Amino acid sequence: MKIGLLGATFDPVHFGHLAIADEARRSLGLAEVLFIPAGQPQFKSSITVTPAKHRVEMVRLAITGRPEYKISEIEIERGWASYTVDTLAELHRTYDSADEIYFILGWDSLEKFPEWREPSRIIDMCFLAAVPRPGWPQPDIRALEKAVPGITSRLILLEGPQVDISSTAIRELVAEGKAIENLVPAPVAEYIKKHKLYTTHREV
Repeated sequence: MKIGLLGATFDPVHFGHLAIADEARRSLGLAEVLFIPAGQPQFKSSITVTPAKHRVEMVRLAITGRPEYKISEIEIERGWASYTVDTLAELHRTYDSADEIYFILGWDSLEKFPEWREPSRIIDMCFLAAVPRPGWPQPDIRALEKAVPGITSRLILLEGPQVDISSTAIRELVAEGKAIENLVPAPVAEYIKKHKLYTTHREV
């Protein structure tokens, strides 16, 4: 079985995340895509992240009715540190040894991949499926191979989707009282409004 992993803060989850999951599933023939909300991401340690209970619930709402999409709280349950290599190691104990795991990431993240914890161990446990980011050039594959030997044989560059949506922009729109219904699934927009997320009076 081919399994896709899509990790992000999902603060909030939006149509871009869903488009990425759809494209990866179609292009790679994935049986399922596992959405993994981060705890406190290491590269965002100085940024305040919305409480996990809200981010998890928004993902649940976004994938309702899509049995091929599932959610895992593995990184949230682990606590503060959130490293991809630890997540993969734990998931490998859950899935069958014959299953193939595809870790989905953007070109911007791929460029920084050599800085991740134990990148060589990561590519031993999964394939990397890299999604283009609007305005972001394709990473230098030769430089990546030099930094992480063997990555070329474990890397798949997807052609799409080209979706220019960011969680940061959505949070800013909410703070300004502007509509976001064209950026997130309706149940997610309703949840954000109900719990006053991304405003100065948000719930904790």
